[in-house]
Amino acid sequence: GPDLTTQDLKQPSKEHQSNGSFVQSEIVLPGPPGTLLERNISLANASTVELSCKLDPDSHLKSPQVTWKRGNETISHTSKTENSWSIKLVIVDSSKMGSYSCILKGEEEISATFHLHVPKIEARERPIITYQRDTAVMVCKTSSTPMAWTWYMMSGSKPVVINGSLSTDKYLIDKLSANVTRLRIVKLTKEDAGLYWCEAAFELGKSEGKMKLEVLSILAPLKPFVAVVAEVVILVTTIVLYELYSKRKGKR
Repeated sequence: GPDLTTQDLKQPSKEHQSNGSFVQSEIVLPGPPGTLLERNISLANASTVELSCKLDPDSHLKSPQVTWKRGNETISHTSKTENSWSIKLVIVDSSKMGSYSCILKGEEEISATFHLHVPKIEARERPIITYQRDTAVMVCKTSSTPMAWTWYMMSGSKPVVINGSLSTDKYLIDKLSANVTRLRIVKLTKEDAGLYWCEAAFELGKSEGKMKLEVLSILAPLKPFVAVVAEVVILVTTIVLYELYSKRKGKR
């Protein structure tokens, strides 16, 4: 069987990132058993991208018919060797981003897909839970440097930009680094609960990271304690009333 180095070369699920002007990515088919033949390619700036599908020399699929597609649209490959087929793309805007697939047909059909997308945003996935009068902190980061960061919040059914036009005493935006932005919301009230998100603008498109804020009453932590105390009081009262009833009944 193949050694670890060969397996690593064939692994199709790793995400490749690039801020440069030329990107190459190759998927070997049919690949290791049980793996998805997909590759994510993160692009922030204009780039030339070469995508290749290579048939494993040990594959029993011989002389396949090869088709490339962008979504459902059939496109032509730009170069071909004995067991490899490539397309070259010049990506200057978001119109050529998306999914590209190679399909090899013979005795059976196998395919692989490349997903071209702007860098993804790392943000907290679970709700942020805090209390009234406290401060909520939300952080977004990305692997590449965006041209600009923008924060939004949902007000009713409409998104609202959080910027200098809003209260500077309420919303504080910090640029921790070129790739990291932080929003702080101080003096929280119940009305501050809701959906917030950051948006990173890249040369090839925009990416978002969404977070949900929940604001609890400052009395909320006391509710379990009050419930326990109430249960104890009810239990003690029941015991006392039962003992009094038992004593009265014994005197008759």
